Amino acid sequence: METIKIKDKEFAVSIPESLIQKEVERVANEINRDLKDANPIFLSVLNGSFMFAADLMKHIRIPSQISFIKLASYEGTSSTGVIKEVMGLSEDITGRTVVVIEDIVDTGQTMQRLLETLGTRRPKAIKIATLLVKPDKLTVDLDIDYVAMKVPNDFIVGYGLDYDGYGRNYRDIYAVVE
Repeated sequence: METIKIKDKEFAVSIPESLIQKEVERVANEINRDLKDANPIFLSVLNGSFMFAADLMKHIRIPSQISFIKLASYEGTSSTGVIKEVMGLSEDITGRTVVVIEDIVDTGQTMQRLLETLGTRRPKAIKIATLLVKPDKLTVDLDIDYVAMKVPNDFIVGYGLDYDGYGRNYRDIYAVVE
């Protein structure tokens, strides 16, 4: 089993790149089918979703746009509970279908705050597309439209996910080894 070391923690492969790519393509196909006449604007939440967004957009075959925002709620291996909007949205989303692209929905609190913020800009609809969701850790009721994979409540890195900024560059997803 391949392992990597980041800072003081050891991680082992949890989800191989081949499975990630298969599920990303499946999600893109669902979006292509569901939003073919919607002219959506994709909103990638940085930093974590950059790999998922890039791979997802390679499979999007409908007229659309993409933009980026940055929110932060993590420090180290756990959520701080404090959500900071770092970089805001500059595009006008009034009357548009927005697809929020997220790397992982953990407690759901960050996503809930983002949906509230976006809602003040009068979009036609807001959809959520996430690479990963931790169903056992959700603390808010969210309607997540597109989920590539459900994962257990492990601390994971790779494919955009990080540990204090490290580990985003790996193609696979790794779980911490206790």
